[in-house]
Amino acid sequence: MRILITGASGLLGLNLALEAAAQNEVYGTAKDHLISTDAFTVLPSNLLAPGAVERLLDQSQPDWVIHCAALANVDACEADPVLARQLNTELPAQLAAHVARGGARLVHISTDAVFDGQRGGYNELDEPNPLGVYAQTKLEGERAVAMANPEAIIARVNLFGWSLSGRRSLAEFFFTNLRAGRSVMGFTDVYFCPLLANDLAHLLILMLEKNLSGVYHVVSRECLSKYDFGLRVAQRFGLDASLITPASVEKGGLKAVRSPNLTLHTDKLAHALGIQTPDVNSGLERFHAQFQQGYAERIRRMATS
Repeated sequence: MRILITGASGLLGLNLALEAAAQNEVYGTAKDHLISTDAFTVLPSNLLAPGAVERLLDQSQPDWVIHCAALANVDACEADPVLARQLNTELPAQLAAHVARGGARLVHISTDAVFDGQRGGYNELDEPNPLGVYAQTKLEGERAVAMANPEAIIARVNLFGWSLSGRRSLAEFFFTNLRAGRSVMGFTDVYFCPLLANDLAHLLILMLEKNLSGVYHVVSRECLSKYDFGLRVAQRFGLDASLITPASVEKGGLKAVRSPNLTLHTDKLAHALGIQTPDVNSGLERFHAQFQQGYAERIRRMATS
């Protein structure tokens, strides 16, 4: 298959492109953080420029499009809601319409944060209630994609993995600081279901192969607090877990409000694929193996100035 991945320098986009390139012809867009790799074709592109989406689709002629590009920094969305809406709502709508007309299949990457996190245990039929600009614009993006391209897959995700900068995922945060002997906080009152980016990549490809459509929760089948996640990172890498201080998110100094309980059910996806999504420990096992095999360093070497 010929696959176009937007946001290929991001945490999900880069790992997805590397995984997909093993058996497919992959094109990946990058704007601010260009990458140098022989694994797939990098297409420098400002997706907000007039005509950029049309040119990109003409250039790559994809069978599948996986739209990862977004303004995913929650505080940055609060600071610039106009840009957040352009990237998280208007761009997905435009892309979905063009992909539908061209006949390719589309996966749109959304977020677990569309829920307010007041109770947890959400399934795909539960009504979202976004709390901030990021979550609101992502939910509006979901709805715009569904309207423009009803056959699209909308995947609500939460992930970790190795990134271009080494600072994009919570697992990297814990690993880097604990390895340096620095104390960090771990929130005991924020729950999530993190999935390794590489495992998420395989699930997205499988969803396309199965010709799925509609909204799916594509997260780990296991959920835990961010504090407990930090403890597991420390344990797997043999680092000092006592450096992680249990704390409330209220003491985190975060600008934008966060949803406290983003535990999501994955039953719909498991039924559609015939398999369960991985648990957290299996993801951390692979995350650790990647580090030992030099995968993290390989990714960082892809960064260009």
